[in-house]
Amino acid sequence: MSKAKIWKPIIILVHGLVLWVLCGMVMFIGMEIFSMQTALIVHLVAAPIFAALVSLLYFKKYNYTNPIQTALIFLLVVIFLDFFVVAFLIEKSFEMFASLLGTWIPWALIFASTYLTGLFLTKRAETTTVA
Repeated sequence: MSKAKIWKPIIILVHGLVLWVLCGMVMFIGMEIFSMQTALIVHLVAAPIFAALVSLLYFKKYNYTNPIQTALIFLLVVIFLDFFVVAFLIEKSFEMFASLLGTWIPWALIFASTYLTGLFLTKRAETTTVA
């Protein structure tokens, strides 16, 4: 197996990890300075912005996967880490998954933001190449 084949999945997973860390920092800091409700709202706004920025960097530099694959991978990384690190190890409770505002809506926005960013950048690259 070549080095490129080994690095490609690592690179996309690291981008997903960076996205999860950024969202986690918003929640961690937000819970320290705001009420839980306000922290969740800030996270709700920040999550798709972070997803767009991380996917922008990913698509500009690497672009190993198409927009739908990238959105699914980023989302699965975030869900996996939320489940095992946050819920299972830190909170020792799965109560967070009952919250639309805390998990389900941000996850949907992360997916949509990543997908739309990738779609925009790949369509733009196609039109630039054709012109």
